[in-house]
Amino acid sequence: MMIKVLLLALFSYLLGAVPTGYLIARKTMGIDIRQHGSGNPGAANVYRTVGKWAGITTFLIDGLKGFIPTYLALHLFADNYWPAILCGTISILGHMWTVYLKFRGGKGVATSAGVFAALLPIPTALAFAAFVLCVALWGRISIGSIVACLVLPAASFFIGKHPMAVNIMVTAIGLLVIYKHIPNIKRLLAKKELAFEDGAKKRHHDDK
Repeated sequence: MMIKVLLLALFSYLLGAVPTGYLIARKTMGIDIRQHGSGNPGAANVYRTVGKWAGITTFLIDGLKGFIPTYLALHLFADNYWPAILCGTISILGHMWTVYLKFRGGKGVATSAGVFAALLPIPTALAFAAFVLCVALWGRISIGSIVACLVLPAASFFIGKHPMAVNIMVTAIGLLVIYKHIPNIKRLLAKKELAFEDGAKKRHHDDK
């Protein structure tokens, strides 16, 4: 069992580390996404810099990077949550600190969503609803992401009977994702955070 877990954990990191946004931006526009917009290779910056469908595709693939290894672990080790917790966590860390980009990765929102969609489908759905509502109200993906990171642990603790290890994991990952958003928080406080559609509006203007 240990060898299988270790192999799946390695797969989780290598899959989680795939720099989706970087690859899509390089393929579609020939640019290094780290040199544009916020400099983050995540879905939000790809959306603003490259375009709507590039951003959506990045988000979905990044989500699958977390969902696939977690789902596999849940089904290969159905009587034990620890392999799923390990593989889910490692896939998120792989996205945040990817070996393919000298350990400079994204903030882990989409990959975390994929992991917890497999582990905690109902709490994740509630967190996603909170994310969508906040983005709709304030037009800032960072606000939606931070609020979702607060809603998800609360929902995990109070909705359903989840193992305490899972509740602790989701809390720790939520805090880590919020930590990765410290630059966004500083820009929000300074009222300098980019809106969701800022980049899209600029591209539309430049195309005229």
